Order: sequence, then structure tokens, then C-alpha cells
Amino acid sequence: MLAQCAEPGSLQGLSWLMCYLTSGKHMLFYGSFLTVLALLAITAPVALLFGFGGAIASRSGILPIRWFGKIYTSMVRGVPDIIFFLFVPIALDQGLEWLRHQVYCDSDAPVRQGNEFIVCAAAKLPLSSSPGWVHDTYGFALAVVAFAIVFGAFAANVLYGAMQAVPHAQLETAEAYGMNSRQVTRRILIPQMWVYALPGLSNLWMILIKATPLLFLLGVEDIVYWARELGGAKSSAFTYPHPDWRLYYFLVILVFYLLMTWCSEKILARLTWRLSRGQATLGGDAIRKGV
Repeated sequence: MLAQCAEPGSLQGLSWLMCYLTSGKHMLFYGSFLTVLALLAITAPVALLFGFGGAIASRSGILPIRWFGKIYTSMVRGVPDIIFFLFVPIALDQGLEWLRHQVYCDSDAPVRQGNEFIVCAAAKLPLSSSPGWVHDTYGFALAVVAFAIVFGAFAANVLYGAMQAVPHAQLETAEAYGMNSRQVTRRILIPQMWVYALPGLSNLWMILIKATPLLFLLGVEDIVYWARELGGAKSSAFTYPHPDWRLYYFLVILVFYLLMTWCSEKILARLTWRLSRGQATLGGDAIRKGV
């Protein structure tokens, strides 16, 4: 904060606005944009990993594994997303605290007492003595897991369909050359499937971008939280009194998401073109004709 901002009541015009926009809470607001970008950067590969595992499990020749893959994709896709976004962090948090309670707490009392979930202080996550950044990181990590599980199920369905779309003649040809099933999957199936999977994965990426405001519901101080906090009307009791400015804050968020969408479309279009080059597929032919 600038030195002249020490006495906001004496400021007028542009000086007041500059001090207002460089206040501590506004710095947290600017930092919350990085929180959204970090969520996207971490969740996307983790969800893709979950999706790849779900797709491979759904194609497995071992019945229990195939059931697991089918149940995972069907259950998550069939339940409203908000249910999993709220359920997964609570279930994971209480599960970890229950395990820590068994190790660190010398008590025979059940952790579930009526409607209350009670563990000893040593089992709490994070510990009450932990600094604030630990609490923030822990809440963010739970949010990442929740997002990854939900979008991993949708990615699994997309990847499974892409694997099914790879021409079966190519797989049979690879087997005729003496490749085993693992080699066929690694050298033929997976490289070929990306052309078919990318349109569906692109849509999932756009949906993931639009879902990031749900961080607010998970207790993470994201851009929506700070837009409501800073944009609401402030009376003379506050350092920087102002009328209701939420419209302007949410307009900034609107521009941010539009820019994210525009950049994503450009990058995904380029990636589709690169992956389709040299592929003996209808998708590849269509890309080459358009160039």
C-alpha cells in the first residue's frame, strides 16, 4: 500500500481510488485469480488421469475391475455435480480425521456421537495451531479432489467412447504383427484415440472453467467471494465507504472468463490440428482439407 494511503479519510478523487484498489483486501482479490488458475492447472491433469483409469477399467477383461469402471462413471454422472462437490470434501476430511483419531487419540468414545463428529484435538485436520496458509491449502486440496473426481468421471466416458471409435482393423493388424494386448493399447489405441477424444475433452475443459465459481461454496476465498465482499455497499464505518459496486466487480469476472474461453478455444483448435496431422482417420482428413 502507498504511504499516502495511511489516512484514507483525507483523500479525494483519483488518489482515493488508487488507495482503494491497492488495499490489502484488493490484493487478496487479485491473488484469487491465481487461485482459479491454479485449480484449473492442477485439476485438469488429475481429472484426466482419473478419466483414463476409469476408461481402461471399463474396457478391462476382469469383471470386478470392469464393474468398478462402469459404476464410477455412471454414479458420478448420474448425481448432480453440486452433491459431489459438497460430499467429497466432507467425507474425505472426516475419513482422514477418523484415521488420525485411531492413531493419535487415546479414547474409546466413538467419533460419531449423535449428529456430531468429534475427534480429539490431535486428530483435527489441520491442527488448530497451524498457520492460516495451511488451512487455506488444505481446503484448496479438498476442492481439487472433488473437482477431479467429478470431471474424471466425465472424462472417462469421453475416453471410453474415443477408444471404441478407433478402427478395429488397426488393432487387428497390430495383433497380426505379433503385438500383445498391452503393446496394442500403448502403441496403437492410445495414440489414435486422442483425435476422437479431443472434442469431448475440449467441452469438458470449458465446463470446468465455468464450474470454478463453485469454489465459493467449498469455503475457498475465490474471485466470487471477494467480488461480493468488496463490491457490497460500505457505510462510513468502513475505511473506504462506497455504494453497491458489485456490478463492476462481476463485470471484471465476466471479462476474465471470456478471455479464458477465447484463449482456450485458440489453444484447443491448434492442438486438434497438431494431433490430427498424419492420422489415418476421418478427423485427420477433415483437418488437412481445411488447412
